[in-house]
Amino acid sequence: MIKLSTPKELEELQNKRAKLEDEFHSLTEEQKSLEEKVKALEEKAIEELSNKNQRARENIAQLTAKMNELEQKLKRFQHPEENYEPAKETKLEVIPDVQQEKVEEVAEIKPEETDEETVEVTMLEEPVAAQQEEYGDSLKKLYEKKKKKFF
Repeated sequence: MIKLSTPKELEELQNKRAKLEDEFHSLTEEQKSLEEKVKALEEKAIEELSNKNQRARENIAQLTAKMNELEQKLKRFQHPEENYEPAKETKLEVIPDVQQEKVEEVAEIKPEETDEETVEVTMLEEPVAAQQEEYGDSLKKLYEKKKKKFF
């Protein structure tokens, strides 16, 4: 046990203890304040990340929808026979197996006097198919470019 020689020393020790207790109380309050600030910052960071994730999900959904739309268009161009109605048949009146000399004679004859035969003629879809193929190739290239940019 410590023996105190004077009341002055006792008073100094009590003052020193009071200061240390005040400092401890001050430090405890500062620690609580900092913990609350850290918690608030964490909550704010979580909220911002949540908003950022939501925006990213929306962008992904939009890009996915656009990609699906383009894929559907591409499929329509790759398989045009499924999506297009066949060309309407055009009926032309022709005279079969007529030699050049008889053609001149027929031209002079009135239409009521000729024997008419009807022949059905359908348009070939090859030029249209070629255009569709070129367009499909263009869409494929565009799709690949967008795909590369996305990833």
